Amino acid sequence: MSLSLIQKYNVPGPRYTSYPTVPYWVEDVFSIELWKKTLLQSFAQSNATEGISLYIHLPFCESLCTFCGCHKRITKRHEVEHPYIEAVLKEWQLYCQLFPEKPIIKEIHLGGGTPTFFSAVNLQRLINGILSKAAVAENYEFSFEGHPNNTTREHLQTLYNLGFRRVSFGVQDYAEKVQNAIHRIQPFHNVAKVTFWAKEIGYTSISHDLVFGLPFQSVENIVDTIEKTNSLSPDRLAFYSYAHVPWMKGNGQRGFKDEDVPRDDEKRKLYEIGKQLLAKKGYHEIGMDHFAKKRDSLFTAFQEGNLHRNFMGYTASKTQLMIGLGVSSISDSWFSFAQNEKTLEDYYARLEQNEIPVYRGHLLTEEDLIIRKHILNLMCQFTTSWYDTHNYFDELPEVLTQLKEMESDGLLILQHNAITVTEKGKPFVRNICMAFDLRLKRNAPQTQLFSMTV
Repeated sequence: MSLSLIQKYNVPGPRYTSYPTVPYWVEDVFSIELWKKTLLQSFAQSNATEGISLYIHLPFCESLCTFCGCHKRITKRHEVEHPYIEAVLKEWQLYCQLFPEKPIIKEIHLGGGTPTFFSAVNLQRLINGILSKAAVAENYEFSFEGHPNNTTREHLQTLYNLGFRRVSFGVQDYAEKVQNAIHRIQPFHNVAKVTFWAKEIGYTSISHDLVFGLPFQSVENIVDTIEKTNSLSPDRLAFYSYAHVPWMKGNGQRGFKDEDVPRDDEKRKLYEIGKQLLAKKGYHEIGMDHFAKKRDSLFTAFQEGNLHRNFMGYTASKTQLMIGLGVSSISDSWFSFAQNEKTLEDYYARLEQNEIPVYRGHLLTEEDLIIRKHILNLMCQFTTSWYDTHNYFDELPEVLTQLKEMESDGLLILQHNAITVTEKGKPFVRNICMAFDLRLKRNAPQTQLFSMTV
């Protein structure tokens, strides 16, 4: 990739886990009653046909990783587990009371924070409590995020017995200097141990999360990390760009200097070398930042055009309704977004009042729904079209005019009624999506809201 392209397109931009992105939600017309209305509308349309997804946020961590942008609470006090699980189960009960029939669960994902902060016994109590009020779809997928340092064989076996078949382990980078900078110290043998346990128990999809662009990270570090990763042969990988946004994260990202973070062509070189190595090892690029072996369901979904992206990241199948449980979780009814209270104190207080603990959200307009579809298509399939007139919107000619320069740079192919991202353009898919982002263009931020796209 040429340095000129990196310099040209390396601008702040969203990662598009949703459209509109959270900074562009229109909160003043949102209400909890309107959220419930769209929730029930989506439930009626999709529960019996595809089921629903649950994202459960487990926010506790024993130590702070300085690369992390998630909502978390740092503590070593494990007595916090019981009341939190009770709160999540109460929240789920409030939702179930709204539904006219038993929900059918297609996906559960445990995210954090550190889900394996919780004991295996408490995780079992949580999942059994969730499933006691629901049915499970035939083609369900349950997954969780495990920390290699504290995931036990009991964690893996207990969740496997409950139906979990996919696990993701956070690796980031194996270099000691990088690990010290991001305050995430975990030896290779810890990752190897939990990976082998998961394989022995029978997990069918094991994922490792890697990050490029971390402070002090070098090409040698990337090569070493990918070689070590390949020796464990996970089924899929996330190879994320480190988002250096210290203005949003307080002191968490100030344990190192700005100049310690790779920039522009230096950072992109880490990605390009990593991507080439992954291809040689049999990993195929799936959407943005993700790679999978042919044996993995994510690869199959990409090949068959079923790949989906939401607040949980990429998934192998789509559900119209995703409910987020737990502090700070975001729900998606397709017609609206709703975010829970972001502090534990406010989250608990709302539940004590027998209220669904949503504090803000966004109702999608007809225009939002069309733009969302185009951005999802680009993110999941690297192409989108408007052969169907329902996918046309008034500003489309203006968007296509803006994209002509990207076409000249070889990043995409403009056809009469479609766009296809080229291989050269895949690293710039966020930039291409930004051309469709009408809310961003109509109200450009005066301060930096997003990480850099490259």
